[in-house]
Amino acid sequence: MSIRTKFALAFALVAAVVAGLVGVLSYQTAADRVTAEIDRTLRSVTAAVAGGQDQVLTPGAVVEPDGDYGPGRAGDRDGGLVAQSVAADGTPTYLGGRAVALPVPAVSRLLAASGAPGQTATSQIVVGRDTYRQLTTALGGGRGALQVAVDVDQTRRVLGGMANQIMWVSLAVLLAAAGAGWLLARRITRRLVRLTGIAEEISVHGRVDREVPVDGRDEVGRLSASFTTMLARLAAARDAQERLVQDAAHELRTPLTSLRTNASVLRRIDELPPDARDRLVADLQGETRELSHLVDELVELALSGPSNDDAEEAVDLAAVARRAAERVQHRTGRQVEVDADDVEVRGSRQALERAVGNLVENAAKFDGRTDEPIDVRVHQGRVTVSDRGPGIAAGDAARVFDRFYRADTARALPGSGLGLAIVRDVAEAHGGSVFTHARPGGGAEIGFTVDRSRLLPNSEPGHVAVSPESITVEGT
Repeated sequence: MSIRTKFALAFALVAAVVAGLVGVLSYQTAADRVTAEIDRTLRSVTAAVAGGQDQVLTPGAVVEPDGDYGPGRAGDRDGGLVAQSVAADGTPTYLGGRAVALPVPAVSRLLAASGAPGQTATSQIVVGRDTYRQLTTALGGGRGALQVAVDVDQTRRVLGGMANQIMWVSLAVLLAAAGAGWLLARRITRRLVRLTGIAEEISVHGRVDREVPVDGRDEVGRLSASFTTMLARLAAARDAQERLVQDAAHELRTPLTSLRTNASVLRRIDELPPDARDRLVADLQGETRELSHLVDELVELALSGPSNDDAEEAVDLAAVARRAAERVQHRTGRQVEVDADDVEVRGSRQALERAVGNLVENAAKFDGRTDEPIDVRVHQGRVTVSDRGPGIAAGDAARVFDRFYRADTARALPGSGLGLAIVRDVAEAHGGSVFTHARPGGGAEIGFTVDRSRLLPNSEPGHVAVSPESITVEGT
C-alpha cells in the first residue's frame, strides 16, 4: 500500500470518527431537547386540566410551555393530546382530546392511590399504531391522579429524518476527507516518489552521477540534500577506485615486464657466466622486493581513508612518533629525534601511525647523511619531519603528494611514489592538510596537520630522543 493511500485512508478514518461523534452528539442533544419540550407541554396541559381548562384538549389547540394556549395551525387534525383521570381504585375516566383509552400501568395506580400531590411518572406507551408519551400526576388526598399523553410519532419521524441527514452528511464528509487526504498526500509525497524513482534507477543502472533536486527545507528537503551528498561521495569513491586501479596497473606493468624478461633469460642461465648469473638473481630479487613493496603500499593507500574498522579514538601523537622512530631505527640504523608535546587528537590510530611512519621512512631514504639525526616535531596536531637530504625542487613541491609521482632526483631510489600520497589521504581524512618546504641549512621539511577541533589537551609537553643505542625522554 502506497503512502498516498495510507494518507487518504487515515484522513477518511479521522473524518469518519469526528463526523460520527458530532452526528451522535447532535442527534442526542436534539432528541433530549425535544423530549424536554414535550414534558414541559405535558406538565402545562396537566396544570390546565387540573384547573378546569378543558379547552386545551380541543383539537387544533396549541399549548405553550408556559401554560398559555391558542388556536392551532391550519391543517392540524388535532393536537395529539388525550387526558383521563384515574380514581383511587385505578378506574380511568376519559376527560377529552383524542378518543383513545390510555393504559393504567402499576405505577399510575400507585400514584392514584397513595401518591403525594404533584408526584409524577413519565412513560412511553403504544396505543394501537401510535406512540404516546404519557405523564401521570398524583392529585393526593384520595382524589386519584391525572393522565395526559401526546402523540410523538411525528416527533420520531422528524428525529429519524434528522438521523438520516446526519448519516448522509457524515458520508459526504468522509468522502471529502478521503479526497482531500489523497490530494494532500500526493503533494507531500511527490518529492518522495521522485527520490524513490532516482534511487531505483541508480540501483538498476549503477549511475551515481545523478543530481537530486532539493526543494524546501523540511525533512524531505533535508533527505534530498543528504542523498545528493551521498551520491557525490559515492561518485568520488568510484573515481578514486578507478584512478587507483589505473595507476596500479600502470605502475605494476614495469616491474612485471622486467620480471618477465628476466624469467625468459633464466631459460639460458646455464649459458651465462657466473657474474651475469649473480646480476640476474640480484635483479630478480630487487624487482620482486619492489613489487611486494608496491603491493603493500597500494593496500595501505586503499585503506588510508576512514572505515568502520578504523574507529576514532584519542591518539597520543607523541607515542605514534616514538613508534615510527623506533621502526626506522631498527630498519636503517638511523638516529631519529622526536620533539613532541602531549596533546592528543581524536582520530584513527592505525591511519596516523601509517602517515607518520611514511614520513620518517621517506626522510631516511632521501637523507644520505648517517651522522645527523632525522628530526620529528609534533606540536598542537602538526607533525613535521626534517631531513638533511638534497631537498625538494620548487617544481616538484606541488606534486610530491600525488600518487606514483617521483621527482627526477628520486627515480634512482627504491620506492613507488605512494608513501606521501598515503600521508595526504590520512591528513584529509582528519580534516587537515599536508605541506612541504625547504629546511634551513639544507634538506626538506615535510609533514601534515589535523583539524584543530580534533585536539584533546592532555598534559605538559616533553622532548623525546630516539637513537640506535637508546630511547630517552628529556623535559623541555
